[in-house]
Amino acid sequence: MSGAQIKSSTRLRLLLKGPELIVAPGVYDGISARLALEAGFDVLYMSGAATTASMLGQPDLAIATQNDFVQNATMIAGLKPDIPLICDADTGFGGPIMVARTVTAYARGGVAGLHIEDQVQSKRCGHLLGKQIAPLNEFISRIRAAVSARAKIPGCDIVLIARTDAAQVYGIEEALVRLKAAVAEGADVAFLEGVRNEEELTRAVRELAPTPIFLNIVTGGSTPDFTVSDAGRLGAKIAIFPLITAAPAIHGMRQGLAALKKHGTDTITAQGMGPKQFFEVLGLDEAMQIDREAGGETYNTI
Repeated sequence: MSGAQIKSSTRLRLLLKGPELIVAPGVYDGISARLALEAGFDVLYMSGAATTASMLGQPDLAIATQNDFVQNATMIAGLKPDIPLICDADTGFGGPIMVARTVTAYARGGVAGLHIEDQVQSKRCGHLLGKQIAPLNEFISRIRAAVSARAKIPGCDIVLIARTDAAQVYGIEEALVRLKAAVAEGADVAFLEGVRNEEELTRAVRELAPTPIFLNIVTGGSTPDFTVSDAGRLGAKIAIFPLITAAPAIHGMRQGLAALKKHGTDTITAQGMGPKQFFEVLGLDEAMQIDREAGGETYNTI
């Protein structure tokens, strides 16, 4: 099997078996995904919080639907299908039947991996206070449904990531119990949300070995501002930075709009980027090449 033929989910599994830490920047739309690819990242992460913000202009309070997430994920995964995309799947968007539909829809959309959490349906961002946690048996039913759905899709090896938010509410002991139970049911990766210190992370790595550990790094959140080096040193296997594109975008757009308001022009913030340069970021050259290879002449001059 050549490299070009390997599914993104299979590629992600190979990376999980390798020696290197997987660093996945958070993306939420076509522009942020294109820029992450341009920067050379080998794995991308679709942030549920940033997707909700971008698509709906709303906070991460279980407002976005399954269709919102699947639509966005399918678009991002399709930009470069050989690059694995890991996606937030919230609670699976309902009971076992909805969890199964979510896994199936993500797999069909080209998603390489997804995480399902144990908050109640009216969930919130994992780095906000006041979270409510579903009973353990309900969480495990979600994991079972996800594993069963994957098994029913011929050749499907989408990576299933079990996420628990229980540490912030009940403590690390309960969180580890939940992750161990999820792994026993077939989850491939363990995601301890809201890690509060190095000791909690290293304990999770030790007690859940050899299951890979997924680390969510959100500046200003409840987890320390770990660096990539920290994550690797402490034994995490996947490190995501979910707001790495969304937060700078907010700052950049604020500055641009303020400059327009003050100076009446966008020449300062455009920094020489005209329409052609803008579209080149989004794959203009590739699109023109497709047309040329087909014998078209529509875009010979742009």
